Amino acid sequence: MGEPLRIFSGIQPTGRKHLGNYIGAIRQYLAAQEEGEALFCIVDLHALTVPQDPHQLRSSLYDLTALLLASGLDPNRCILFRQSDVPEHTELCWLLACLTELGRLQRMHQFRDKSVRARELVSAGLLLYPVLQAADVLAYRAQVVPVGEDQREHIELMRDIARRFNARFGADKEVLVVPKQRIPKVGARVMDLQRPDQKMTTTGGSEEGTVYLLDPPEVIRKKFRRAVTDSGREVVRSPDKPGVTNLIEILAATTGAEPEQVESQFAAASGYAELKGRVAEAVVELLAPIQARYAELRGDEEGLEQILAGGAARARQIAAQTLADVREAMGVGPPREAKVLSEGVG
Repeated sequence: MGEPLRIFSGIQPTGRKHLGNYIGAIRQYLAAQEEGEALFCIVDLHALTVPQDPHQLRSSLYDLTALLLASGLDPNRCILFRQSDVPEHTELCWLLACLTELGRLQRMHQFRDKSVRARELVSAGLLLYPVLQAADVLAYRAQVVPVGEDQREHIELMRDIARRFNARFGADKEVLVVPKQRIPKVGARVMDLQRPDQKMTTTGGSEEGTVYLLDPPEVIRKKFRRAVTDSGREVVRSPDKPGVTNLIEILAATTGAEPEQVESQFAAASGYAELKGRVAEAVVELLAPIQARYAELRGDEEGLEQILAGGAARARQIAAQTLADVREAMGVGPPREAKVLSEGVG
């Protein structure tokens, strides 16, 4: 048997997590830990590219850790860790930055969008964000990266960085693995309930149109009752029916049905009220056990720290080997032969 499939994904600790995060990312994590060797990184260093309150950042990290565990991540079946606990990420970022063209980083959509919105400072960290993201993945030689559709550009960059490194320094072997992205077919882009032409997002979306994972049941029902729909009465997906299309895909994603099956179920519906009610109840049912487990976990910050520390120790064992190979290939630090000889002296 060959080596197990290695899967890596990172998630920002900031902002309240919503239904789009769960369907587009967290649920993929649950499948990944059953599929192979899965690593999930809470990327607190990435969060620093925009201003953060230090106390809120740490609190948000605990919120997310508890939420991931409550959703079903099992530290015995995956590696869950905090990015800043593994210094190999930042060193590898610098090494890879020296192989990455500046112009391409300046053209990245996320850099351009956030630069426009920045009120105080457009940091160099924001420019280097995609390189650190590449280091996050390449440090573990992950073959698969579960991501949302909006991350396609960043995945292509990290693939190109890996190819460039291997072509220049790999000689007769592949030092870095060129990863593949995995995007869910249904629910890859959960849209805002009030602005169905825009993605549901942690920042910049509408409060009424964003279903947060910790929203109480009545709040969830209210948000779906007020969801913007479209003209007509047919429950079908169509480019001119973004609101109804979004509701159909949310119901399909939360119940495991195909969108076509949802359309068939509502073929005789004489409006959208029944669809809204059904989607709301499906989401409430989905989130109820997660919310209950979260309440049990969140207060034990010492226990959460122990889980993160244990994950970081396991992550470092993998990342340190990759970094050693990269250093050797690039001629950074003492050669391995010299290091082995010096360690044997005495």
